[in-house]
Amino acid sequence: QVQVVESGGGLVQPGGSLRLSCAASGSIFSITTMGWYRQAPGNQRELVAAITRGGITEYSDSVKGRFTISRDNPKNTVYLQMNSLKPEDTAVYYCNSRPFYLNWGQGTQVTVSS
Repeated sequence: QVQVVESGGGLVQPGGSLRLSCAASGSIFSITTMGWYRQAPGNQRELVAAITRGGITEYSDSVKGRFTISRDNPKNTVYLQMNSLKPEDTAVYYCNSRPFYLNWGQGTQVTVSS
């Protein structure tokens, strides 16, 4: 089964940007839709962005207009460009298929704070 490893998180000030990467151990071409999820302390894991194999994207209302998801099928990598970050974006970010059926990775911590 495809394994995923997320990276690119960190501490950033409000209004800043980060680019997350999700590297898969195998081909993601066969996975119709890939998504980025996040989980803040005390909250359930939520889907924030998804992209189909053909490049059709969708976003949660909370990130629409600020985040951009993309995928590079030959490189088996999915990205999440996050701009205009807010403190409420603080969470551990994960990638997985949508609906999720891959093993969850360790995630990457994003902290937005001044």
